[in-house]
Amino acid sequence: MDLEKRPSQPAPAAAGSAGSLRASDADRDRTADILREALAEGRLTAEEHSERIDGVYSAKTMAELEPLVGDLPAAHGRPRAAHAPEPAPARPSPGAVPPVADENLVAVLSGSVRRGRWRVARRTHAYAIFGSVEIDLSEAIFEQRQVVIKAIAVFGSIEVHVPENVSLRGNGMGVLGSFEVDTLDSPDQDAPVVFVDGTAILGSIEARPRRGRFVRDLHRQLRKHLGH
Repeated sequence: MDLEKRPSQPAPAAAGSAGSLRASDADRDRTADILREALAEGRLTAEEHSERIDGVYSAKTMAELEPLVGDLPAAHGRPRAAHAPEPAPARPSPGAVPPVADENLVAVLSGSVRRGRWRVARRTHAYAIFGSVEIDLSEAIFEQRQVVIKAIAVFGSIEVHVPENVSLRGNGMGVLGSFEVDTLDSPDQDAPVVFVDGTAILGSIEARPRRGRFVRDLHRQLRKHLGH
């Protein structure tokens, strides 16, 4: 008699095919951390880092992530420093930042933007009244370790973007509005700290890191301007 032919069953996946696993957001973030460290150590140029970080956040599988860090020591279990850097302070050190603003950004029924290659003031005051203010520090030059941005939004919005290798702190409130600051700790003990303080009244204040943007030559910049 004729025997019914059954379709062959797929072979089980090989034990060594971990690279075909789907990558999670945590996997991508870990890979980005390795690239960030390599940039800070001078193992990658800014252009190389930018190209690889684009690949990280478009990767779908572990196999796509592995080549992006395969030539870096941190990807092969290189021992890290024995102690982690202390977190950045919650408030500026006494006397580090003046009480009077070095720079004012005002938007009344209009918009104000500060971005590009510019020298960050020790204290900046931003006012958005039925308007919007954008402060982008991702390409800015830091000449001091502590920077304060005082933000007041009334029926308006204020957005602050910082590089990934600085620390970010926030202290404020929203009155029928929103005040949101994504706390960030730099792996570098001497990195600048940006403090965003403010009040949003029927408006919004937001501060967060801009993914893939870093202060270039951080140590050289600070040594030059601080006399070390």
